[in-house]
Amino acid sequence: MDRFYRHIKGLGILGIHIGALAAFLPAFFAWPALAAAAIVSYTTVALGISLCFHRTLTHRSLRLLKPLEYLLAIFGTLALQGDPIRWVAVHRKHHAHADQEGDPHSIRGGFRWAHMDWLYRHNIALPSDEEMLHFAPDLYAQAFYRALQYFNIPLQIALGVGLFALGGWSWVVWGIFVRLVISYHTTWLVNSASHTLGYRTYETGDESTNCWWVALISWGEGWHNNHHAFPFSARHGLRWFELDMTWWHVRLLAFLRLADRVRIPSETMQRRFREVM
Repeated sequence: MDRFYRHIKGLGILGIHIGALAAFLPAFFAWPALAAAAIVSYTTVALGISLCFHRTLTHRSLRLLKPLEYLLAIFGTLALQGDPIRWVAVHRKHHAHADQEGDPHSIRGGFRWAHMDWLYRHNIALPSDEEMLHFAPDLYAQAFYRALQYFNIPLQIALGVGLFALGGWSWVVWGIFVRLVISYHTTWLVNSASHTLGYRTYETGDESTNCWWVALISWGEGWHNNHHAFPFSARHGLRWFELDMTWWHVRLLAFLRLADRVRIPSETMQRRFREVM
């Protein structure tokens, strides 16, 4: 059964990539479709994955007003990277075993493994149902997140229908297929390139790096060595030149009183970490 689901997942990823090739056909290109894809990508990846799934739900780096948290969790589910419980469990297990045995996407399995092969090839490190309960008990305790486990595909279909109604097939090609391909590889590069390329500010015991170009395309997630040094931090770009656009969102939401309990490491903590390591 596990092999069957892995094949289905692999075929699904392949199908999405094939569907994105339609963007090269002139009949499916339109500037409004490109704009729609950009808007959906921003809401699902920047707000849904980086801000909500990663910094809010996985690491509790900040607390969002509950209705806003739930809305952004729906956006994150529309990124089609898994429901919040599964996404959070996988990422927490990654931090628990970073680049060691038990890490679902350890770079020590190779660049391609860390990038995407871990998703659809035999992977004993993927959290079981029992481990998902272990790694994400806070989300399991909420009926809303348990319900979202069953809405990955229905929500994506609903989005596709909405895009078709607004702009026809060009909006579907760009807003679903092209958008997913770009957002997938942007997210996957954090697991692969940001465990291979770049510089290391902290000796964290894993292979995480700060990769500037990954940070630019992933809303600040590419400052990955900083993140592994201080997983609790809502800010990943810790130096003045490390642009972290998700952090800008956090500051704005805190200013608007839509977020609180924002956590970042103090200058003293950062300095001591560098001195000790």
